[in-house]
Amino acid sequence: MAQFRTLLISGASRGIGRAIAERALAEGHRLSLGVRDPAGLPPGPLLEAVRRCPEQVLLHPYDACDPSRASSWVAATVAQFGGIDGLIHCAGVFSRVGLLFEAGQDAEIEALWRVNLMGPWWLSRAAWPALVASGDGRVITLVSMSGQRVKGPLAAYACSKFALMALCQSMRNEGWDAGLRVTAICPGWVNTSMASQVTALPASAMTQPEDLAALTAQLLRLPASAVPFELKINCVLER
Repeated sequence: MAQFRTLLISGASRGIGRAIAERALAEGHRLSLGVRDPAGLPPGPLLEAVRRCPEQVLLHPYDACDPSRASSWVAATVAQFGGIDGLIHCAGVFSRVGLLFEAGQDAEIEALWRVNLMGPWWLSRAAWPALVASGDGRVITLVSMSGQRVKGPLAAYACSKFALMALCQSMRNEGWDAGLRVTAICPGWVNTSMASQVTALPASAMTQPEDLAALTAQLLRLPASAVPFELKINCVLER
């Protein structure tokens, strides 16, 4: 029997987050979408649902850099839907800052950590009571293969993703006895704007956002006894 969840999804306006939200909408879940600019949500199924089905989709302003936005978004979601039983972290930013960063790049590193680590941390903390109260909560975090190994000189981004993996493990430990299950999805190159500058691999050979949306849909269907903690997905062979 299908279980329809109330899902908080960050980063739902584009890329992987948008694909996951569109798939979740098609499968009948209730969605609370946190986006930086609600007025800028692109045309498509999500915008149509916001306009026609407010009982199923809530659109709320959310800035991962601002912890107060996390609290207000969670409160608005609980007020509209009565609870939350799924949280999907898709908001994130990329950086090319390396180990030997230049003077003045400290600010970029700090902003990266604020979005990639503290954003999910603040949002998870705000949603935690509702997730625990559900008795069968789910947290799914789009991490990256950069949270598994470091390739090349991109130190700042990889460090933020390794830290995000640690946060996922901490959430798994904290929520286990309450029936809350956490999964870290770690893809390599995905055909999104973040990978638009990649020339060594055609976009068609990359993992597609819709593939990650299909995996997420399956995770939401699995019972607590069968939810994996990590999914490593790569479109290239790494030795």
